[in-house]
Amino acid sequence: MTISGAGIRRMRLLRSIKQQHLAELLDVNQATVSRWERGQLAPSPDQAVKLERIFASPQYAAADAALKRLVEDSVRPVHLICDGTHRLLSASRPRQAEWRAPLSAFLGRSLFSYASAEIAAAEQSLEECGWHEGRLLSLTFDTGANGNVRLPIAPGRVTWERIRLSDGSAGRLVTTVAKPAAFLHPPA
Repeated sequence: MTISGAGIRRMRLLRSIKQQHLAELLDVNQATVSRWERGQLAPSPDQAVKLERIFASPQYAAADAALKRLVEDSVRPVHLICDGTHRLLSASRPRQAEWRAPLSAFLGRSLFSYASAEIAAAEQSLEECGWHEGRLLSLTFDTGANGNVRLPIAPGRVTWERIRLSDGSAGRLVTTVAKPAAFLHPPA
C-alpha cells in the first residue's frame, strides 16, 4: 500500500485520531507521524500495512462511536480512557459534573497525574494480575481522595473494565460504583 502524507493526515483526522495516539499504535514517535504527513518521510511497508488496518475499518469506527455515545449518555459517573496511556476518550455528564474544568481540558490527555494513591497502586498491580494479557478483564477496588481541585477524586469504590477498541488498542471503562456517602456509611 502506498499512502501519501496528505492521505495519512486526512484519514487520521476523519477518525479523530491524534498524531500522538497514531504514533503509539505504530510504535513510533509523534515527530515521525508529523514527517509522514508533511511528505518528508514515508512509512515502511510494515507500517503502511498497519496504517491500512487502522484506517480501513469503518464498521469498527462506528462501534467506537456507539461506545462513546453510551459512555456520554450514562447516568452513572463513568469515563473511558486508553488503557495504555490513560488518555481520556469520553466521559458521562455525571462524571464531568465532578470536575472543576470543562471536558475539553481533559479530552485526549492522560489523567494519570490526577490519580489517588490507591489508583496508582492498583495500576502497579495490573501487570502481575495479568490485566494486559487479558487474564483479568475487570477490577474493583476502594480509592481515597486525590486532593486535586481541578479533577477531584472522592473516596469510593471504582470498577475498571478492559475493552478492545476498533484500532486494536485497549480501552478502560472507569465507573464509580459506590459514592462517598454509601462508601463511608454502609447499610447496617
